[in-house]
Amino acid sequence: MLKIDIHTHILPKTWPNLREKYGYGGFVSLDHHKCGCARMMVDEQFFREIDHNCWDPKVRLDDCKKHHVDVQVLSTVPVMFNYWAKPKDTLDLSMYLNDHIAGIVNDHPKRFIGLGTLPMQSPDLAIKELERCMKIGLAGIQIGSHINEWNLDQKELFPIFEAAQDLGAAVFVHPWDMMAKEKMPKYWLPWLVGMPAESSLAICSMIFGGVLQRLPKLKIAFAHGGGSFPSTIGRIEHGFNVRPDLCAVDCSINPRDFLPQIYLDSLVHDELALKYLVDLMGPDNIALGTDYPFPLGELAPGKLIENSQFSDDIKEKLLHGSALKWLGLSKEQFL
Repeated sequence: MLKIDIHTHILPKTWPNLREKYGYGGFVSLDHHKCGCARMMVDEQFFREIDHNCWDPKVRLDDCKKHHVDVQVLSTVPVMFNYWAKPKDTLDLSMYLNDHIAGIVNDHPKRFIGLGTLPMQSPDLAIKELERCMKIGLAGIQIGSHINEWNLDQKELFPIFEAAQDLGAAVFVHPWDMMAKEKMPKYWLPWLVGMPAESSLAICSMIFGGVLQRLPKLKIAFAHGGGSFPSTIGRIEHGFNVRPDLCAVDCSINPRDFLPQIYLDSLVHDELALKYLVDLMGPDNIALGTDYPFPLGELAPGKLIENSQFSDDIKEKLLHGSALKWLGLSKEQFL
């Protein structure tokens, strides 16, 4: 059974010294301190240790063979969004990262699909780079759960989503720069608590802000099983019903009615949670996603789905059918 993983991250092995190139700090660099390992550094501060599976397509393909993954959807690591930087510099770095991903897709067209990154803080530049992404063979874009101080309902962002719909670009929303992280200094809580909240914030912003109402054909997916959104849809709907004066100010449609427009990846780490997602959203809207190659992802890609009690028909949708529908691609392209 074909297996497509819509949620994987990749970096180039090297990139220019961005502090020197742009004239200010705050950017990520790689310190290849030993063979097959590198430290991601933000200026002089350690961020994360990564292995060569984060930059080497051959190593990735070896891992894919081991876990019977046929296709990976590639996107950058969210810390590389750089929405805080000067827009022209974010654009320049985005183009570098997007060209890198497009090159890997071009070299292995049956094994990899690419998503670009954009200077979302400058919608005009973002739309131009989105158009270029589609021309160089990418299938869409990955964006953050918010853009600096903007939530995803911000009116300045709407033209980007409109352009994505018009271009048929898939949009993957990934949590980043987690809310209230200053209150969560211990226990990895920004990743365990903040990330699920960020995904719910993104989904609710697009629903209540009327973005999904105005763009019914937008192909949008959210990481980590939609975070805390699926488990709180009852509360969200109830709030909409009892306080429309607060919740329905920009969109008068029940939030639950938008579920058929939303795709979620399967990264929930729990059999009951996955069953609930499928019951809530339907199998056509859930796609395998693992967060490869990071430790908070599904370390045996697809195992949760494959070991489930779902029928083969549902497993087929979860393992590749929903992904292809979201991406607007055909199964035959990868056989």
